[in-house]
Amino acid sequence: MATPARQAATRVDWSALGSKLKPETVASVNAFRRRHTELTKTVTDLREQSATIDFQHYAKILKNQKVVQDAERAFKGFSPATYDLKEQLRAIESQQKAAVTAAQKTAQKVNIEVDELKSLLTNIETARPVDQLTVEDVAKAYPDLDKTVEKMVKRGQWKVPGYYERFGDFIVGF
Repeated sequence: MATPARQAATRVDWSALGSKLKPETVASVNAFRRRHTELTKTVTDLREQSATIDFQHYAKILKNQKVVQDAERAFKGFSPATYDLKEQLRAIESQQKAAVTAAQKTAQKVNIEVDELKSLLTNIETARPVDQLTVEDVAKAYPDLDKTVEKMVKRGQWKVPGYYERFGDFIVGF
């Protein structure tokens, strides 16, 4: 029977998930999945290997029966070491919390940006066309522009700095 974790892993659309995450997060997830696949394959291979040893056969072949008896005793008395995984699980949980926090912060930033873009789109859609704007409208939108123009006129400065370099000299002639 499949565990809930396996069931969840099979339901995840990994390609869609990859397009929604940051590149470094995608790389970490892919590295984790690759490592998990390798370990699963290793465990499967080890389970398929035969672990039975015919000690009777070795007792017949070898002259030193004590070696065979010691090996058989060691084999039967072997028990795999158990590891305390609490530290590793704690580290995984802390990484998961950090990832969730980062994802929430990113979601907040994206939501703020979406709201700003929606308001900008609304402004663009409700704005009057450029050919219907008047000088008064521009002065109202940019009050410091009037002050700048007044300063330039007082100085006798009739050319806007950088204008000709950027747009060239516009001459109408016949």
